[in-house]
Amino acid sequence: MLNLSPVNSRRAKVFKSNKRAFFSLWLFSFLFFGSLFAEVIANDSPLIVSYQGSWFFPAVKIYPETNFGGDFETEADYLDPYVTNLIENEGWILWPLIPYSFDTHSKDLDQPAPSPPSYRHILGTDDQARDVAARVIYGFRISILFALTLTFGSTIIGIAAGAVQGYYGGKVDLIGQRFLEVWGSLPVLFLLIILASITTANFWWLLGIMLLFSWTSLVDVVRAEFLRCRKLDFVRAARALGVSDSTIMWRHILPNAVVATITMMPFLLTGAIATLTSLDFLGFGLPPGSASLGELVAQGKNNLQAPWLAITAFAVLSAMLTLLVFIGEGVRDAFDPRLNQG
Repeated sequence: MLNLSPVNSRRAKVFKSNKRAFFSLWLFSFLFFGSLFAEVIANDSPLIVSYQGSWFFPAVKIYPETNFGGDFETEADYLDPYVTNLIENEGWILWPLIPYSFDTHSKDLDQPAPSPPSYRHILGTDDQARDVAARVIYGFRISILFALTLTFGSTIIGIAAGAVQGYYGGKVDLIGQRFLEVWGSLPVLFLLIILASITTANFWWLLGIMLLFSWTSLVDVVRAEFLRCRKLDFVRAARALGVSDSTIMWRHILPNAVVATITMMPFLLTGAIATLTSLDFLGFGLPPGSASLGELVAQGKNNLQAPWLAITAFAVLSAMLTLLVFIGEGVRDAFDPRLNQG
């Protein structure tokens, strides 16, 4: 069990008392943890295959069709009835809950794609005959991982920039503020669209470009805290004792600035998810074919005759962002000094 300080214990108590935030955190954690095992939940390769007494694990390793009595040295297509019959005649197959991956094109549809929800495709298929449920699971995971990585990187850069400006002040602060005014006035979404149209975007390229602009939202909060604390007695005493500037910033002032930063992080997450979804919706985000919630929104717009696409996209995005907002409100209340008294 964690040994929390009295202050952090009161913060945890305040957060738990907010039932909406507390249960939102548990639900979001459960969904995110489950999405990390997307390959186990939704995959067009079986989890385990038993054939002639031998064990195979197609979900983690590629096996040629000849291993199961087939004719070709290429990777076995386990959705092919011919391969399935070969295996089941002398063994058995353990499939995931959803036997389709995010890029699997279904060949067993009863009607042209996009097809409505059925027992095979619980959320239907999109206009490329791909299972919507599988794409939602993979898209949820990549959206959260992207947002977490972007938020973490933005927090580090924003804290560092705000700390330097606030601690040293003077010309350093003046130059930094003028730079932020210019940098913050740039039309970020348009720049992202222009850059994405020049080259083929991928996860890391898109993350790096968005990181260039997302860190500025934290600078003012951290700068204000460092400006306030640098004149306090404990900082002056540390300087008089010969403590280095880096030590003072890291040990004495930064813990006060982190409080304000933590309260903003859930809202930075929602902003990162919304930006990635917008870029994918416009076609300037992740590469074509990637599991993307924004691409699912575009599918709903382009296929109004298939309302399950738009309904699924709306439900997933609204639920995800709502949970994060509720968690953010709970964190904000937990760090509010007015609620941590007594």
